[in-house]
Amino acid sequence: MKFMITGIAGFIGSTLAIRLRELGHEVCGFDNMNSYYDPELKWARASRLKEHDVDFRTGDLNNPERMYELVAAWKPDYCIHLAAMAGVRYSMDHADEYIRVNALGTHHLIQALELCKVENVIYASTSCVMHGNELPWGEPEYLYPQINPYGYTKAINESQFHISKIPNAVGLRFFTVYGPWGRPDMALFDFTKNILAGNPITLFNYGDMKRDFTYVDDIVQGIECVINNMTPRDMYSIGRGEVVELQRFVDAIQKSLGVDAIIEYGPKHPADAKETASDTTKLQKLGYAPKTSIEQGVDNFVKWYLEHYHE
Repeated sequence: MKFMITGIAGFIGSTLAIRLRELGHEVCGFDNMNSYYDPELKWARASRLKEHDVDFRTGDLNNPERMYELVAAWKPDYCIHLAAMAGVRYSMDHADEYIRVNALGTHHLIQALELCKVENVIYASTSCVMHGNELPWGEPEYLYPQINPYGYTKAINESQFHISKIPNAVGLRFFTVYGPWGRPDMALFDFTKNILAGNPITLFNYGDMKRDFTYVDDIVQGIECVINNMTPRDMYSIGRGEVVELQRFVDAIQKSLGVDAIIEYGPKHPADAKETASDTTKLQKLGYAPKTSIEQGVDNFVKWYLEHYHE
């Protein structure tokens, strides 16, 4: 099979691409290598892709001609759409970027996929679209008004693919993905960097936060399950299914680093949900079986971070 991955130099995209190559598939993809976070990390991931014989090219969702050119040239059996502006907090003051990339850019991609008659698409949504429902969050949840622009552009994506002419378009609502090669704007990376530097870290909502942290390899295993069970229109929650208190998360980082954190406390950020929890019953029926505990996953990240940044 041939897989095209959008945002392939991203955290999940690059991890998935390498896994698909290990399984013997042909993998191609593009990324616009923007500067939302350090582009050097993206280029380092791109170097890994080339080492695994992945056809990596630059491309932007908001260049319709480039989208058509790449899709027409590659003719993929599957498109895995992961390219997006991410980050709930940053989105609060940069809504125009999220609308342009996540909503309008996805529209351009869908047009190219339809014109080239690509039949199978798996696209990334997010757990935060389900904010306001009782926990845990599964698939039939009502989508209340969103609390940040990232969330509402992802809700738009769900509608875009639902009404598209693509025969099989399946969405995945990711729950707080972490692991080696992760994004610098996420808590694990930020906390690790600042603890090592002797800088304080801030726990929002005065530390009263809980998350369903999902290790990146488990996410990839879930995507494999969906690839093997495509349907015309579907949605899956994809998390570990375990609620982790923020202090336990910080304790795992401190233990792996062997360094105590300087902890400060602050009020809840308006873009944040206080707690997330996934109901993955539906995905488990396809064989989904997350295996990585928060302690093991954090330790894997810390080992990667120390090696990659030579601490």
